[in-house]
Amino acid sequence: MAGAAEEREPGPAVGEQLQEQHVACQVFPERLAEGKPLRGFISSLSKDQKCQLMLQKTLETNPYVRLLLDAMKHSGCAVNKERHFSCEDCSGNVSGGFDSSSSQIVLCQNNIRNQAHMNRVVTHELIHAFDHCRAHVDWFTNVRHLACSEIRAANLSGDCSLINEIFRLHFGLKQHHQTCVRDRAILSILAVRNISREVAQKAVDEVFESCFNDHEPFGRIPHSKTDARYAHRDFQNRDRYYSNI
Repeated sequence: MAGAAEEREPGPAVGEQLQEQHVACQVFPERLAEGKPLRGFISSLSKDQKCQLMLQKTLETNPYVRLLLDAMKHSGCAVNKERHFSCEDCSGNVSGGFDSSSSQIVLCQNNIRNQAHMNRVVTHELIHAFDHCRAHVDWFTNVRHLACSEIRAANLSGDCSLINEIFRLHFGLKQHHQTCVRDRAILSILAVRNISREVAQKAVDEVFESCFNDHEPFGRIPHSKTDARYAHRDFQNRDRYYSNI
């Protein structure tokens, strides 16, 4: 099944997938023109307000995000809503990105469609932020580092949940989750790097086993919000255990 996906030519299905991609470590040229991040300089107030409201709900209620926020704080990289998130209009079909130059998550308010979409984007980008915090990630010159974080984000964020795959009309057989993670990691790399599909696929293949099995900070693959809640509870208990040693 992975082989069939790799040979697929770009078309409407791929375009739809790219629209949902949560782009990692993308430096937005217009944000660097002034030497500092800009907040929605071409956005309308109504879009910004909607984005901010959905973001607030995600931060307060989504179990994936709540665990990641605790993990970031535990790792010495506490997240501040005003400092580390920016709702902006983005070019193309990008939904969001992690700007490693400013340690800021960009949320594309003109492309994020609803609350569920916001939940996935924030979760995906927080996994990149967590990787940036805990490891010396070379986002720009080492495609294997990028591939690893994209594998982890696709694996742990719910991007490849059964319900999302059904909406994409992808019905899997054996190891479908792994196939989905691999395909979406490749698509994410191609969305931010001017490289061939073969190079992106090779990078993903080289690091897939180790990065797919790296479940931090969840400790498991959270296939649902219930799984994420249990993972968050276990993380909090683990944190309490180590703090008492």
